[in-house]
Amino acid sequence: MNPVYLFKSGSLSRENNTLSLRNDTEVKYIPIESVAEIKVFGEVDLNKRILEFVAQNRVPIHFFNHYNHYIGTFYPYEFLSNGSTVLQQAVFYQDQEKRLRIAKRFVLGAMGNMRSLLQYYARKDKIKKEDLESMRELKEKAVASSSINELMAMEGNYREWYYRFFDQIAENDLFKFTKRTRNPPQNHMNTLISFGNSLLYSTVLSEIYKTALDPRIGFLHSTNFRKFSLNLDISEVFKPPIVDRTIFNLVNRNQMGEKHFKGVEGGIHLNEEGRKVFITEYENHLSQTLKHEQLKRKVSYRTLIRHEAYKIIKHLISDKEYMPFQMQW
Repeated sequence: MNPVYLFKSGSLSRENNTLSLRNDTEVKYIPIESVAEIKVFGEVDLNKRILEFVAQNRVPIHFFNHYNHYIGTFYPYEFLSNGSTVLQQAVFYQDQEKRLRIAKRFVLGAMGNMRSLLQYYARKDKIKKEDLESMRELKEKAVASSSINELMAMEGNYREWYYRFFDQIAENDLFKFTKRTRNPPQNHMNTLISFGNSLLYSTVLSEIYKTALDPRIGFLHSTNFRKFSLNLDISEVFKPPIVDRTIFNLVNRNQMGEKHFKGVEGGIHLNEEGRKVFITEYENHLSQTLKHEQLKRKVSYRTLIRHEAYKIIKHLISDKEYMPFQMQW
């Protein structure tokens, strides 16, 4: 089963056991049994009959607006959800000590993977190894954090320092980082980061759907009126090995250029061609396999994301300490 990306506008309808996207010039048929998730970028019309059909087949639909920003998900009935797991999520969220403990794991996992990525490029002589030592103190402060707000501040400081190395890794002046900007991103590198993160948030959400976890109850990111937060937590761990590595591959192989972007009011976004180039590399990366010591076999990055959710469940219901995925380059 594979993700389906809809870039063109049209009307999405059901024809027997197949989805069809129709517009004035063509019809695209999509067998439902081959679909893992749907990501909609075009102006697509659909009705309740379609939502019933994809819900029966357990297919989430993620929607992105004209500026490539994730705006929401049609999340079918949680067929694997159970009351025991959800109750434990709530217990851990409401207990500040338990919540902080698991939130620290997400942050330390993210920090570890950021450092591993930088060490990889240090071995390629793009970064001086001694420059990485300044990040150690920030990690120690995160370990000592006594509140979620303090922890998130330490994570933000660490990531800001991490971004300082992007200009040394990217071999193209078009993609100078300068500083992190959003809504809209104001340069080409920030555009790639924002788009990649949005894709990852929706990918993680689709993998959570295949488990008993409730994506509305996170630990690092507060549970509030935002629809989902657990996918944001897990995404922190996987941004460096999936999103950032995808970006550096595209930039350093000269697969991305000015022709893939468009100006918008106050910033820059990827155009349709740029989105397709990015998504192709992103999906190729998700499909890559690596040997997993605990599972004793090779697994894809997509499978690793779901495995991360299973580890969280074990932490909640069996007191088996959650240890975040750590990439070894």
